[in-house]
Amino acid sequence: MTDPKKWRIHPIVVGSKVFDQGMMTYQHAHGKPYTIPIYVWYLEPVGAPSQPVVLVDTGEMSPVQSEDREQAIGGKIHTFEEGLALHGLKPEDVDVVIHTHLHNDHCENDFKCANAVFYAHAKELERIHDPHPLDFRYNEEFIEDVEDADRFRVVTEDREILPGISVVHTPAHTEGGLTVLVDTPSGRAAITGFCVIDENLNPPKSVQAMEMEVIPPGTNINPCLAYDQMVRVKGLADILLPLHEPRFAAMSTIP
Repeated sequence: MTDPKKWRIHPIVVGSKVFDQGMMTYQHAHGKPYTIPIYVWYLEPVGAPSQPVVLVDTGEMSPVQSEDREQAIGGKIHTFEEGLALHGLKPEDVDVVIHTHLHNDHCENDFKCANAVFYAHAKELERIHDPHPLDFRYNEEFIEDVEDADRFRVVTEDREILPGISVVHTPAHTEGGLTVLVDTPSGRAAITGFCVIDENLNPPKSVQAMEMEVIPPGTNINPCLAYDQMVRVKGLADILLPLHEPRFAAMSTIP
């Protein structure tokens, strides 16, 4: 017996960034070069092929595909089209896109998903049109096609998107961050609505010795609020998927 309310998660690398690790780990590991993958997460229904094709984020439009970056993250970097093709899909096959947030590296391929509806928090849609000068990562041009076609579904509270997939508002990295909770055959997974790596959610002993359970994102709207939201998410799921953790680059499926 199969359960159509269960989903498998496929991380697809569609970009990368090279910077100081302190950009990920607030007040920690500054001066350490670090490469992060940028993911599209394809949610595949278990035993129910007629279910909608669901993505979390759409990634970079023109990713740097270089040997050194791929070695750094331990996996292949794809274009959006190449990544979907690994699963027999094309952009026009996508039915639903759930956005963790609307920084450019998470929404640059939105316009290619011509048949999809898009879920984003109201605060993200507000900020992408009126960003603070400190937050240069918003670019409204990447969502104009979707907005013009009236294909955004605005999220204002925690809610179910589809059976087995829900979102919770987790303002940490951005004001409208949405953590995506996915019921999988191995338990509930959380794709974080904030840009972190494993070390943020499972700090080294030196950080734990300071009685800190997590490390906030290096870029955050309020470090104390971000800390509390991260602790909250750790209690919501059996499987934690930090949004930019490199080890998923070598995985085709979770779990």
